[in-house]
Amino acid sequence: MPPRSRRLAAVLGLSAVAALCIATSSAAAAPISGSYIVTLNSGDPAAVAASDARRYGASVDHVYRDALRGYAAHMSATAAARIASLDRVQSVVQDQTVSIDAQTVPTGINRIDGELSSTISGNGSGAVNVDIAVIDTGISAHPDLTIAGGVNCSTGGSSYADGNGHGSHVAGTAAAKDDANGVVGVAPGARLWAVRVLNNQGSGSWSSIICGIDWVTARASTIEVANMSLGGTGTDTGCNDGGMHRAICNSVAAGITYTVAAGNESDNAANHVPAAYDEAITVSALADFNGLPTVGAATCRADVDETFADFSNYGADVDIIAPGVCILSTWKGGGYSTISGTSMASPHAAGAAALYKSTNPAATPAQVKSALQTTGNLGWNVATDRDAFHEVLLNVDAF
Repeated sequence: MPPRSRRLAAVLGLSAVAALCIATSSAAAAPISGSYIVTLNSGDPAAVAASDARRYGASVDHVYRDALRGYAAHMSATAAARIASLDRVQSVVQDQTVSIDAQTVPTGINRIDGELSSTISGNGSGAVNVDIAVIDTGISAHPDLTIAGGVNCSTGGSSYADGNGHGSHVAGTAAAKDDANGVVGVAPGARLWAVRVLNNQGSGSWSSIICGIDWVTARASTIEVANMSLGGTGTDTGCNDGGMHRAICNSVAAGITYTVAAGNESDNAANHVPAAYDEAITVSALADFNGLPTVGAATCRADVDETFADFSNYGADVDIIAPGVCILSTWKGGGYSTISGTSMASPHAAGAAALYKSTNPAATPAQVKSALQTTGNLGWNVATDRDAFHEVLLNVDAF
C-alpha cells in the first residue's frame, strides 16, 4: 500500500461554518399576572416610581431611563388602571414571559422524519437505550451529550476530549439528548463512546484507526453501532488486506454496525476507504436547507435544495443518502455549530441504526443495513445523482 494511502484525514465538510448558534425564542409570550411596565410622558422615572409605590401600593422592580422612561412594578390590576389614567403616564402594559427556544430540531432530523420515530425526536423527553462509538477526533463534554467513556488512540495520554470540534458535531447528530435544550439527535440520549483516532487537525493513520476499531470490537457486548466520518484514498481489497478493512470485517462479524462517510471529493466512492467497504453502510450527502421535501432557499453555503450535494462522493458503493449540508449540531466547548459534509450525513444513519437496534437488539449488521435501505425512499431529486445507482433517502418514521 503506498504511503499516501495509509494516511487518513477526517472528512470535515466543505465550506464549513463554525459560528456558534444560540436559539432564540419562537414560543408565544405569556402575560405575567400582577406585573406591569409603565412608560412616562413626563417626570423623573425614579421619583415617579417611588411616588406611585407609596400611593398605589406598587412594588418597583426596575427603573428605566434610556431605552424608555418609566418603570416596572408589581401591583394590582386596579392600581395599574389608575396609574394608566394619569396625564404623566403614556402607557401601562402587562409584563410578558420570554425564553430561549426549548430545543431546536435540526433540519436533517426533520428531513428524515425523526419526529415521527418511536422516540419522537424533539418532544423534549425520552432516550434511546443503545451505545454508539464515534471514531473521530474525540468528543468534548457537552450538556447535550451522554458520554459513557472513550479512548485516545491518536495523541497519547488518556484524554478523549475533542480538540477539533468534528467528533462532537458528529456525536450530536447521532444522539443529542431530547431534553428541551440545544438540539436533538436521531437517537436522542444514546450513550456515546468517544474513540479519538484523529488529531486536532483532523488527520490520523491506519494504525490509530485500527486501534480505535480494536477498542470498539473488544466492547462488542456493549457497543452496537460505530460511526466513521473519515476517509482516505484506497480501494476495496477484501477483508484479508491486513489493515483497516480486515479490522472492520472482524468488528462487523462481532456484531457492530458501521456507518461511514462516502467522502467529499465529488469522486467515485470506490476510490476511498472505508467508503468502498461492503461491510459498512456508506452514506452520501443530500443538500437540504429547510428540513422538508419541498425546495427551499440555500442558507449556509451555495447548493440546491433536495439535490445530491455538490461535494459528495457517489457510486455503487454508496448505500444510502442523508442530509449533509448546513447541519446544526453540538460543538466542542459546549456550543453549537453548523457545518457541511458527508461527515454530517453519516451520523444520521448511525442514529437510525441505533434506533433500529433499540427495538431489534438481535439484528445483525447486515439486517440493520437492509432495514435502513428498505425503509428509505426516493423522495429527493434523484435526477441530480451522479450515477445510475440512486440510493434511497434515510427515513426513520418506522423506527
